[in-house]
Amino acid sequence: MHELTVSPWASLAYLVAGVCFILALRGLSSPASSQRGNRFGIIGMTIAVVTTLVTHVPFVQHALVADTGPMIVERAIDWTTVVEILAAIGVGAAIGLVTARRIAMTAMPQLVAAFHSLVGLAAVLVGVAAYLNPQAFGISDLVIPLIGQPFAVIHPVSRIELGLGVAIGAITFSGSVIAFLKLNGNMGGKPIMLPGRHVINIALLAAILGLIAYFVTNQSAWIFWTITLLSFVIGFLLIVPIGGADMPVVVSMLNSYSGWAAAAMGFTLHNSAMIITGALVGSSGAILSYIMCRAMNRSFISVIAGGFGAVADTSGGAVASDRPWKRGSAEDAAFLMSQAEQVIIVPGYGMAVAQAQHVLREMGDKLKAEGVRVKYAIHPVAGRMPGHMNVLLAEANVPYDDVFELEDINSEFAQTDVAFVIGANDVTNPAAKTDKSSPIYGMPVLDVEKAKTVLFIKRSMGGVGYAGVDNELFYRDNTMMLLADAKKMVEDIVKALD
Repeated sequence: MHELTVSPWASLAYLVAGVCFILALRGLSSPASSQRGNRFGIIGMTIAVVTTLVTHVPFVQHALVADTGPMIVERAIDWTTVVEILAAIGVGAAIGLVTARRIAMTAMPQLVAAFHSLVGLAAVLVGVAAYLNPQAFGISDLVIPLIGQPFAVIHPVSRIELGLGVAIGAITFSGSVIAFLKLNGNMGGKPIMLPGRHVINIALLAAILGLIAYFVTNQSAWIFWTITLLSFVIGFLLIVPIGGADMPVVVSMLNSYSGWAAAAMGFTLHNSAMIITGALVGSSGAILSYIMCRAMNRSFISVIAGGFGAVADTSGGAVASDRPWKRGSAEDAAFLMSQAEQVIIVPGYGMAVAQAQHVLREMGDKLKAEGVRVKYAIHPVAGRMPGHMNVLLAEANVPYDDVFELEDINSEFAQTDVAFVIGANDVTNPAAKTDKSSPIYGMPVLDVEKAKTVLFIKRSMGGVGYAGVDNELFYRDNTMMLLADAKKMVEDIVKALD
């Protein structure tokens, strides 16, 4: 019988790590405490990794036969394996460090999706290793000689853990790869509606669950590999029909999947830290996805079922270029805002692309110096992942007290002199409230059109938002379009304010 035991001090260390992770999530719930939350997360992960390394030092056994007396078995540290483990950690740490230093904030959503894919792939690889060598993982007691080869019988409970862990991990991997391709622009943001997709998805999901149940009674290789293959396929099919407007929810949802995959593999590895961490990530990601679905007036079940209920966009996203619109200059914008009592700034992905957050804060400071009240309005799904705009504004040291969520500031637009929109397209589109044929219909948007004047920075009138639809706001009588690179336009406005 091969048992894996965990010492009491290791269990205590894992518990401390779990508490640190809880404190990390608590800290990340607010921009003001996010740095403290990150520190707790780093401390917790360091404790968990060091504890695992110390408690799983690889040993080799040598049988020493003396001339007289019984045989002596000597245990020694397997330094070759230790060096391999440390080398792998070093390579991973170096890649992570270089990536963190070089990655632009505009590419952060893609990076998050890529990390989720790695978590899913790691879960699959651990599951495969455990299936091929169950005794090394302590999930098998009985070895049966089978045609000259030993056959290890995996515990029935461990088979459930393996099946679920591999399935969720494979879904996370392939789904995250598709999300990465969409976020990175390698695939279009519009939904790809496959014929009969719902029937196919339901059939595949039923087949996976049925095979996992069968795997409990029969651990044949074909069952295990079929579960793995079908899970990779359904992960692809679930994300392909989800459009760009729902992509922030997808990122959050995949985060949840990666957590549950890690938790399932934690049982296989007998590692309580993985179980705790995976459960925290899985549950928090699911809650965040639900909150974001409510904020977008989307059905949570519809989104996680792969865009269930979505319809193809027949509008083609064409821009009505023949409609009249007004164009303004940096000087016009500077004059209007300097004469205003209140200006509400609405940042979006265009600000992130132009990396205009720092000069935007400078503009806000200049307006404040002239006695103008300046506030920032954040939509829950502005950008490409949850909290994207909050992170960018925090990076530019915008005061947290000046930043407001949609539900807290929407009522103020009607009493606002100027709404300054910088690259936020879909989340300001009034069509979400009036056009039932629009793919964003029903999504709560920022009521910027109610402001006395709307200044909208956009590169050109030819582009559309990530959802692929034109913005009705461009053609309103109170809207002035500022066509230029966001950073360059704000820099010109700052100069005009001097």
